[in-house]
Amino acid sequence: MPPTHILVVDDEAGVRDVLKRYLEREGYQVLLAANGPDALNTIELERERLLLVVLDVMLPGIDGLEILKHVRGSNPIPIIILSARSEEFDRVAGLESGADDYVPKPFSPREVVSRVKAVLRRGTPDVLSANSRKPLMVGNISLDPDTRQVEVDGKACELTAKEFELLWLFMRHPRQVFTRDQLLDQVWGFSEFIDSSTVTVHIHRLRDKIEIDPTKPTRLITVWGVGYRLEPDR
Repeated sequence: MPPTHILVVDDEAGVRDVLKRYLEREGYQVLLAANGPDALNTIELERERLLLVVLDVMLPGIDGLEILKHVRGSNPIPIIILSARSEEFDRVAGLESGADDYVPKPFSPREVVSRVKAVLRRGTPDVLSANSRKPLMVGNISLDPDTRQVEVDGKACELTAKEFELLWLFMRHPRQVFTRDQLLDQVWGFSEFIDSSTVTVHIHRLRDKIEIDPTKPTRLITVWGVGYRLEPDR
């Protein structure tokens, strides 16, 4: 059975209720949790039903970033972080810990729904077309779109949903340079609320997993002033 539910985790009942109402209007089924331990328990028990988690950072018991790190060790489910701590450091820390997006408080429910839709969108029609659903091999990296398995030098490489989609796009178009706006459009789907630093953080996370030395990338190259490209011969 395909996943059907979104888990909303926030210690404020008002936030939980309004997000539940807005998400249900869009046709999603919603589960709720009010603290860290309940969130972890729900994610474990309901993992087969969960499409996505909307996760507050400041939670009783276990904070959201710790939950995120724990879940990312074994589960690629998309996660959107909510936080009143909107400083750049906190946003980047959330993304680098494995979040697919970050929404600062206060927010509009419409914004959260837009980001949920963008994160759940699995690429563009080009990415999902029948002609593209064949295993890819570029240099020492292999990718199977049907099983969503990635190997680097023959070793399994665990990627989040958006990391996978980024790599898939690059591998289908080796040496092609993509701007941040193109990557936002083709991987995240158009959203007025997503900013380009989201791409930068995901590129860094992807490099951590596919590069020999992420501080000196030779596969996923920055084209200064333009964007990024995948170099197949490095």
